[in-house]
Amino acid sequence: MKSINYVIFFSVFFSIYGLLNYYIFIRGLQALPQQSFYRNIYIIGFIFIACSFILGRVLENYWLCPMSKAIVWIGAFWLAAMLYFFLTVVFLDLIRLINHVVPFFPKMIFDNYQRAKFYTLTVVLIVVVGLLFIGHLNTLTPRIKELNLSIPKKGVGTKTLSIVVASDIHLGTIIGKKRFDMIVSMINGLNPDIVLFPGDIVDEDLKPVIYENLGESLRSIKTKFGIYAVTGNHEYIGGVEEAVQYLSQHGIQFLRDEAVMLNHTAYLVGREDRSGNRFNGKQRKSLSELMLNVDRQYPIIMMDHQPFGLNEAVQNGIDLQLSGHTHNGQLWPLNYITDAVYEKSWGYLKVNSTHIYISDGVGTWGPPVRIGNFPEIIHIVLNFE
Repeated sequence: MKSINYVIFFSVFFSIYGLLNYYIFIRGLQALPQQSFYRNIYIIGFIFIACSFILGRVLENYWLCPMSKAIVWIGAFWLAAMLYFFLTVVFLDLIRLINHVVPFFPKMIFDNYQRAKFYTLTVVLIVVVGLLFIGHLNTLTPRIKELNLSIPKKGVGTKTLSIVVASDIHLGTIIGKKRFDMIVSMINGLNPDIVLFPGDIVDEDLKPVIYENLGESLRSIKTKFGIYAVTGNHEYIGGVEEAVQYLSQHGIQFLRDEAVMLNHTAYLVGREDRSGNRFNGKQRKSLSELMLNVDRQYPIIMMDHQPFGLNEAVQNGIDLQLSGHTHNGQLWPLNYITDAVYEKSWGYLKVNSTHIYISDGVGTWGPPVRIGNFPEIIHIVLNFE
């Protein structure tokens, strides 16, 4: 079952990836003159860049080195570039189609149509590279999102709880030691009582995490009551048991369909990621099962990586739900897709007495680029009666 799901997942991915790249490749090639010196460079360069992300991921499984890292970085940037090249090519093809039906192109374009196509290609390249540069700079500066929330329940021994939430870090080749140490420094600067990681701590492959010894950076996080996490879909893609074992050895307590009491103050409920059913055939417990031994007189905080079925938390008396996964699309205009898929793709929501926050994450998957949103660390001051 697990093998079949992997085959289906990667077959769909590679099929879509290949078709998109072919479409972009053909349109770019048509913009170059037949006898142009750049034509052969374009063909060789495009094939290498389009294959680089996959090639780098495979290579780092067998030979983790600076070259494999460089290839992954090239491919990661290409994933973002591919999106914007695709959108541009579709837009230009639509314009050409409209012009075919209702001609409106000025005569000067057809006086030298090949030159017009080459100039268009040059402008598109400059714009896309500029977008990638700005979007990458954006990923390097996480913002602190401050929330002050009240729960009408008594917290024994304290009236407030300082919580720092860092979702979707995606530790690995792209989010390495330098970036993660900066994130850890920001977390420690908030002096949290507890730190929560609502899934996707690692970016699929654990080898780069071990290679850069990122577990020691995890050990440097300072809290009063510890670091807790739940699994995300990327832990499952890369091998959930290995990821959980490594992270647990470095100071993180995973809640896998279980609840714990925090310092006699509040319950923390952690749900296994819903993708577990797809990758290992194991159905996670229902929230009502997890709540059987939870005393609802206490404040109840829940982590669930993917923000589906928010009403389930409301129905089961959860006071605060924390999720991630969506990245708020990460690259505009993909946020419109996540808005359509999820009841809430990013931000704060309150339903009856249940507070919900969906983080767009502090890291990135794939492209080290964010356009239309910002990486964030959430600092929640939870007030009790």
